[in-house]
Amino acid sequence: MGVLAEAWAWLTTPAHWAGEAGAGRRLTEHLWLTAVSLGLAAAVALPVALYLGHRGRGGALAVNLSNAGRAVPTFAVLVLLTLTPLGRHGDLPTVLALVLFAVPPLLTNAYVGMREADGDVVEAARGMGMSGGQLFARVELPLAFALIMTGVRSAAIQVVATATLAGLVGGGGLGRIITAGFNTYSTPQVVAGALLVAALALAVEAVFALAQWLLDPLRHRGSAPRFPSPRSASRNASTKHPRPNRKVSR
Repeated sequence: MGVLAEAWAWLTTPAHWAGEAGAGRRLTEHLWLTAVSLGLAAAVALPVALYLGHRGRGGALAVNLSNAGRAVPTFAVLVLLTLTPLGRHGDLPTVLALVLFAVPPLLTNAYVGMREADGDVVEAARGMGMSGGQLFARVELPLAFALIMTGVRSAAIQVVATATLAGLVGGGGLGRIITAGFNTYSTPQVVAGALLVAALALAVEAVFALAQWLLDPLRHRGSAPRFPSPRSASRNASTKHPRPNRKVSR
């Protein structure tokens, strides 16, 4: 029987899903690590990126600094954090390392999306008298939504894949299945853990792709927000408030 068949047999054995060290518990831990890390990274990166993109200042520096974090190996950061007093707080080092890893794609995509909003549409909205807040919420943010969600999807997939490193330092998640397989020289268990990680990554990608399609503010109104032209606006105004007829005296 091949390795894949043995891995499938491992996955379909109910005993491997039960208990504190079962695959069900490890999958729950992996989802928790992913959700918390992605949520914290989004709470840090998205407000900064959206504000800098709207203002058009300081964004290049922020993006370059965040991208510099990609040069630091996540495993090295994870090991260093576990050696500090933070290592006494369970999965906190893992969460912090994953947050640092997820910030660059979130920050970069959100900033680029805001800065690449259609200039003609933005100027048309500004010409209609929109305030800065209205311009941000009703024009720039809907136009940048696709790129923002692309960054979120990319960060989510990277976090799902990288969270397996937590098993190497005694953390939770599906990585514990893989490390346990290495420790017991069980190749089917290692392959089964890798298949679970791959399946979870695909499922997360599908969920975020569906969410992007459902929540896209431009899905029902074309490719860009539309604003009435000055001529049509004046025509509508004259229709709503017609001028009174004046009799010409002879």
